[in-house]
Amino acid sequence: MLADFKAFIAKGNVMDLAVAVIIGAAFAKIVSALTADLIMPIVGAIFGDVDFSAKYVVLSGTVAPGSSLAAAREAGANVFAWGDFISVVINFLILAFIIFLMVRYTTKLMERNKVEEEAAPAGPSEIDLLTEIRDALKK
Repeated sequence: MLADFKAFIAKGNVMDLAVAVIIGAAFAKIVSALTADLIMPIVGAIFGDVDFSAKYVVLSGTVAPGSSLAAAREAGANVFAWGDFISVVINFLILAFIIFLMVRYTTKLMERNKVEEEAAPAGPSEIDLLTEIRDALKK
């Protein structure tokens, strides 16, 4: 079983996937920071100095007026954190757009390579080479 696991891990695709997951996680943190520290403050300033990540509606429970989202959750209130949801949606849209661009670019590169391979002159076939060798031996 250990040998099978080592063979599985040693495959190139598994290692590529592991690298992609690690880079993806790091990239997701960058996008989260971009959204929380740059985009949402600008959006908040446009809408009148509003911190969207702290906006919520109490669905059940008691919360002191003006309490932060963290305090409301600590108090055990059932809250609908719509501001945090907006931030997460913006994170998703940024990541989805960047992934779309990467896939689009990769697809174009693969198509370009395919066209170049098709345009390259093909050498003689195996049958042609064998025929030439036969004819050379006859002479």
